[in-house]
Amino acid sequence: MTTTSHLHASPTAAGRAAPARLDLYTPAHKGLRLFMSDTLTRVGALDVSDVDELGQTLAQVHSLLDLCRRHLDHESQFLHTALEARRPGATVRIAAEHDEHIDAIAALEADAAALRALPGAAAAHRFYRHLALFVAENLEHMNLEETAHNAALWADYSDAELAEVHQRLLASIDPAEMALALRWMVPALTPTERAAMFASMQQRMTPDALRRALEIVRPHLNASAWGKLTRALGSAGTGHG
Repeated sequence: MTTTSHLHASPTAAGRAAPARLDLYTPAHKGLRLFMSDTLTRVGALDVSDVDELGQTLAQVHSLLDLCRRHLDHESQFLHTALEARRPGATVRIAAEHDEHIDAIAALEADAAALRALPGAAAAHRFYRHLALFVAENLEHMNLEETAHNAALWADYSDAELAEVHQRLLASIDPAEMALALRWMVPALTPTERAAMFASMQQRMTPDALRRALEIVRPHLNASAWGKLTRALGSAGTGHG
């Protein structure tokens, strides 16, 4: 799911930074990469004899797969529509991969349910390998979107137009999904990206809503990262320093 955007700079022929462009893919993808890698690690280390650990790990798997499904829906509805409007055929390959990922998510959910019903070390290891392949395919898929699709969007749309697409996408996301996306995306961003994201959020959110967003991410940032964010917000005059 794409929940916010950050600026992407590419070098000019003279070696200077080109004007930054809105990137509607990378921030959400950073969150998904962190969520995927953390979940894969937990599944790989799973003690199937520990009922609580099994339940918590499979609950995280379920949350990851649900977010992945929603992310695909958002990209197809908003970003693919924008691409196809000005460059027909631009999304054929990625749209086909989206369909494959929907099927893969359903298969993983079935395997997770089977593991929950009949836990065993061999079944857990098979599930781990299955999930690892899904993650690997998604890493390649997201890279293509961040390169080829972003290039097409930047060629065919102004940043103002992309911001309108992004706002429509944001309006379609329910609070629970937004909270989950923030929990994984914000720790995956650089301090600069994190500060820019919250500065943008401040412009469109009430102080209470911004405070709730900060409360969601605070437990997942170390002291250094949290200090950098609060100092950046304080210098921007938000009162969270």
